[in-house]
Amino acid sequence: MFSLFYGLWKYMFSKTEFHVLILGIDKAGKTTLLEKLKSQFSSIEGLPPDRIVPTVGLNIGRIEVSNSKLVFWDLGGQPGLRTIWEKYYEEAHAVVYVIDAACTSRFEDSKSALEKVLRHEDLQGAPLLILANKQRCFNWQDLPDAVSSEELARYLDLKKLDERVYMFEAVSGYDG
Repeated sequence: MFSLFYGLWKYMFSKTEFHVLILGIDKAGKTTLLEKLKSQFSSIEGLPPDRIVPTVGLNIGRIEVSNSKLVFWDLGGQPGLRTIWEKYYEEAHAVVYVIDAACTSRFEDSKSALEKVLRHEDLQGAPLLILANKQRCFNWQDLPDAVSSEELARYLDLKKLDERVYMFEAVSGYDG
């Protein structure tokens, strides 16, 4: 009888937990984005952008939305830290890949890192959200030399992702 009540209680009050990786090369704005998400969707105040330092290792953010818990793992993007990314792939339910749209000289490095992530067998079924960060949002421009999301999407050749569930969005992690 106890197990019946426990099962009912667990069903009614537990939340499904999803693990979301936030990846991208260093200085793309991953941590800024995570801190803005925490500020907007939880009771925890995120760090202001001027207090954010480069991630060494990972940052974790938790957000509860309706009947779900989202656990974000923001992993450092420096070349030496990218080798640990795959240790998190097996438990990941989705991937958010952040690209600095204002730094064209690093597009090739970012594209290469994204392709390596997408080739990994543990992420084959994981949905993907690609964010072109530092874009114009709401008539405000984060950085004046940011390329358009359309131009960046063409460069990344997203048509190769036909079999994967993905979405590509222009954002400004700085202002949300």
